[in-house]
Amino acid sequence: MSRLDASVSPGAFMTSKHDLILFDLDGTLSDPLVGFARSMNYALSHFGHAPLELSACSAYIGPPLEASFTAITGVTSATQIRDLIDKYRERYSEIGFSENTLYPGIQEAIKGLAESNVPLAVCTSKRRDFAERILTMFGLREYFVFVSGGDIGIEKWQQIEGMLQRGSASASSVMVGDRSVDITSARRNGLYAGGVLWGHGSRTELEDERPHYLFSSPAELVSLVTADPARMKGMNDQAGL
Repeated sequence: MSRLDASVSPGAFMTSKHDLILFDLDGTLSDPLVGFARSMNYALSHFGHAPLELSACSAYIGPPLEASFTAITGVTSATQIRDLIDKYRERYSEIGFSENTLYPGIQEAIKGLAESNVPLAVCTSKRRDFAERILTMFGLREYFVFVSGGDIGIEKWQQIEGMLQRGSASASSVMVGDRSVDITSARRNGLYAGGVLWGHGSRTELEDERPHYLFSSPAELVSLVTADPARMKGMNDQAGL
């Protein structure tokens, strides 16, 4: 079901709609571009690869690091990819994680959502300890009941699959992110999916995966927990649902 029941009054909590809201981190809650790009180039340069322009790095935010390094370098050796990732993390753990900007309106949106009775969590391909540090840096960690982080060889769909197996997510949960991998990972596991248009994925990339929701600004995220038929119908029509 992709549209809200018009019989529900505006402002009502939608606990029967979603029992958990999962958020991607990079490109959804905050913009990691500067720290990501500098840490990527730190690793690439160390191993003799040409560095990337800042603007070119945007395309590699979201997918797992091993996929990004393989696409950039053409390297297929698991050992060499691991070396690149280790070098990336060397700089990222020291300073790269802090070269990060919270998107305008996210603080208010998350605080508003947290005041509902629907729990919030984070599902990111980033290693959990890095994600925890970033959320703490922005004063957001307290709003999330848990943080699911990825690592080498772990896909986002597998993270969500694990949540379902543990009972920490269900078919009523929704995954919100800025890249196609967020939408496909949710759909593969039978969850609702929401795309955001302020991150590093394009409108076309998101619409091609037919998310249940498509958000133009952080302020619209409150619609996940409040019944506003007109607003949600407009967003769903925009997403072609």
